[in-house]
Amino acid sequence: MNRIQYPVSIAPMMDRTDRHFRYFIRQITRRTLLYTEMVTTAAILHGDREKLLGFSPEEKPLVLQVGGDNREELITCAKIAEEWGYDAVNLNVGCPSSRVQSGNFGACLMLQPETVAKAVQAMQKTVSIPVTVKHRIGVDDRDRYEDLREFVRIVSEAGCLHFTIHARKAWLQGLSPKENRTIPPLRYADVHRLKQEFPHLIIEINGGFTNWQQVREQLQSIDAVMIGRAAYDNPYLFVSCDRDFYGDANIPPTRREVAKAMFPYLEYWTGKGLKPNSITRHILQLFAGQPGAKAWKRYITENIYPLGAGVEVVREALTRVP
Repeated sequence: MNRIQYPVSIAPMMDRTDRHFRYFIRQITRRTLLYTEMVTTAAILHGDREKLLGFSPEEKPLVLQVGGDNREELITCAKIAEEWGYDAVNLNVGCPSSRVQSGNFGACLMLQPETVAKAVQAMQKTVSIPVTVKHRIGVDDRDRYEDLREFVRIVSEAGCLHFTIHARKAWLQGLSPKENRTIPPLRYADVHRLKQEFPHLIIEINGGFTNWQQVREQLQSIDAVMIGRAAYDNPYLFVSCDRDFYGDANIPPTRREVAKAMFPYLEYWTGKGLKPNSITRHILQLFAGQPGAKAWKRYITENIYPLGAGVEVVREALTRVP
């Protein structure tokens, strides 16, 4: 993975970036780098792997994000990621929730750069796919630029070359995960300075980006931009991404073509017994900002739950859009 291949990515988001959202967004952008939701090492080692890790070939390029601090467990999970065909494995050092704190992973690992460095080094020795790290600019009162630089120095000297940095610090106490995404101020300049001091590293920035002009401005200073909630709230934003950032000459699909591309996928999964809402909840924002958007959402949400509902609900919802 390098900055030429993937200047734009969609962030790993809990309860958002599951396989069904990823398949849907692939009908809009084929080239953007995608991530799974964060999966803990314990879940990978002891849970239903097909449910947790399964993906369609169309979803690639795809990165598995893992959460954990046990080196041996992380090594095993990296091996599994490679065996399953993921393009990279990413270590979560940014999530501030109480659940990850109690397990000693996520953002609290920023306070333990040596632990992160040893884990990344061990994972890299085991697999041939890249091992990357996603983290914050700081944690609690350890949020000086010097602290950020020291974290990156230690982990990069262990062999990590790709850092994705959410340009807000995390408060481990007093703020919810949602508040941690909005309340701490964005400090893009710290990430830009980091790239200047570590020009050999791939530095990717995350936090607050909602349009392509912002992305272009960032790419003047760093290697890549990760977009989070905007990708879920306005997925059709990405229809121009392949052309503008990857040089793809293919004609982009219309919103209607995207919706229709989901019909066979819905039929396949509902045929396997999956509740259709598991898929349709991800496509509700397809017509965001367009005439008929409310009617599209309303028809799907009001009619997708009865027993036997499926693709015909989405077909009918599409007739509500001018």
